[in-house]
Amino acid sequence: MTEIPANLPSQPTLQGERVAFTGTLASMTHREAGQLAEIHGGTAAQHVSKHTTMLVIGEEGWPLEADGTASVKLQQTNRYRDEGLEIRIVSESDWLGILGLHDRIDEVRRHYTPAMLSQMLDVPVTVIRGWERSGLIRPVKQVMRLAYFDFREVASARRLHELLKSGVSRRQIIESLKHLRDWLGGTERPLAQLELLADDGELVYRDDAGPVDPRSGQRLFDFDAAPDADVKDSATVSITQTNEAAQEKWTAEDWFRLANRHLEENRLEDAVEAFRLCLLEWSDHAEVHFQLADTLFRLENLAGALERYHMAVELEPNYLEAWTQLGCVYAERQAWDAAQHAFRIALDLHPDYPDAHWHLAQALARQGDNQSAKPHWEAYLKFDQRGPWADIAREHLEQG
Repeated sequence: MTEIPANLPSQPTLQGERVAFTGTLASMTHREAGQLAEIHGGTAAQHVSKHTTMLVIGEEGWPLEADGTASVKLQQTNRYRDEGLEIRIVSESDWLGILGLHDRIDEVRRHYTPAMLSQMLDVPVTVIRGWERSGLIRPVKQVMRLAYFDFREVASARRLHELLKSGVSRRQIIESLKHLRDWLGGTERPLAQLELLADDGELVYRDDAGPVDPRSGQRLFDFDAAPDADVKDSATVSITQTNEAAQEKWTAEDWFRLANRHLEENRLEDAVEAFRLCLLEWSDHAEVHFQLADTLFRLENLAGALERYHMAVELEPNYLEAWTQLGCVYAERQAWDAAQHAFRIALDLHPDYPDAHWHLAQALARQGDNQSAKPHWEAYLKFDQRGPWADIAREHLEQG
């Protein structure tokens, strides 16, 4: 939630500017941004016209329409610029810098855990973890296996995935990203992300011989999408006669990959079976136990989930997410002392772990101990100001 200043700045920074916005803003809504433009001496415009002097590009995903083309406002702006009109195109971060809202820039560039991103972007945690394993998104830092991600990169991956899923061709997206590169710069990473997605938006995994479709066992060969394309389209050639024949030679890594594919497709029972087959060879892999526990938790098999989370932390005592999820299972069973104990272990290991603060606060509040929950709600809000969890934290603090 953006706090709009009550008074005009002493020296309006947007005096004489007519500002329009395109794409989804990461720091606020378009309405709030328009109010800020007015407060700083400018005029907010819903549409681009010959009177527009500045177009601000939102940084949550990319300014692409449902058909994969650049946003209408961006296209119109560039037509006017070709006619000789002076219209500045600036990123959301640069615009916030012009207004002196440097704390907002920090918010846009803040780093988030998979669970936080899942809440903010409405993407399942299992999908986010799959994107990480494939290289579609890259952690900016890791603390005891816990990955933190740049919000903008994950939002970009989600947008590309959505466009491909809706039937937009890779070629159209490539063309649009190239135009955005000419206008804005900084599109190298989404072009690289696009290489990791098949035409239907699903991930393409790679081994030493090249890309492989994990569902069919088919080898993918690359062909140029266009003579000057930076990213290639894919065609498939079968390298296995049947999935059954191929599976007879599968390794633990193959079963792990299949299990995660089942998770992405919400085939939870199949994922459980694949994880168990993986554990026949990888019984000492804490991550496999953790993933199996998560799947059992989603199937409401709390006893099975507890066993596997405990196995994960026994194998790897510093497994932060496993401790937090263990606490969540105990909280689901209303075993409050055990839940708090697990959350506090996670915080002992990583005092700045946002998820553990949030879950511990939630557990304390559900027990009616709002006073003890308060510092943990406050601690969480240091790391997140705009997601659904942040809204819940603020509601609790307002209620006292």
